[in-house]
Amino acid sequence: MGRYGFKGRNVEGQMVVDFAKRMEMAVVNTYFKKKEDHRVTYKSGGRCTQVDYVLCRRCNLKEIGDCKVLARDSVARQQQMVVCRMVLEVKKKRRRVKTKRRIRWWKLKEEDCSVRFREEVRQRLGGDEEVLNDWATTAEVIRGTARKVLGVKSGNRKEDKKTWWWNEEVQESIRRKRLAKQNWDRQIDEKSRQEYKKIQ
Repeated sequence: MGRYGFKGRNVEGQMVVDFAKRMEMAVVNTYFKKKEDHRVTYKSGGRCTQVDYVLCRRCNLKEIGDCKVLARDSVARQQQMVVCRMVLEVKKKRRRVKTKRRIRWWKLKEEDCSVRFREEVRQRLGGDEEVLNDWATTAEVIRGTARKVLGVKSGNRKEDKKTWWWNEEVQESIRRKRLAKQNWDRQIDEKSRQEYKKIQ
């Protein structure tokens, strides 16, 4: 309970205070120094009382900027609206997502990596072209060689975002498709539509 409550407390008021104490809550209305008009929530027959409260956990009290009664915006003639202004700081939780470490198989598209990988596998299999009878051993030889020659991804998501598939050919294809679409939008005829659809 703050220092700025309104007048005395009746039985129901004491129940609110007891509840707030038990639940480690604060009666927000009583923490801000206000004129009487901004504290009274109920007026009837010349009597003024404070019957509406805003409660919050004590640990969140620092987030409350203001709490007052809006005398002019009443819903009913006797009842006044209580408004509380809060400043909430939303903290986004950063989740570290670890993905499985994977072999960079796409590097086999590069000629030098491909040749080096082939030679290493051949050497580790004993120079024979034939695959070993034991498939598990052969698979492990291939994977071990791939880790050594091609490398592995660290498992961090940032690295996954690298657009290793993006190259000049893809860029040129997208440029041609965009120009064909612009041409079709200008011409609005069947020929330009077919040209647009034809481009891969």
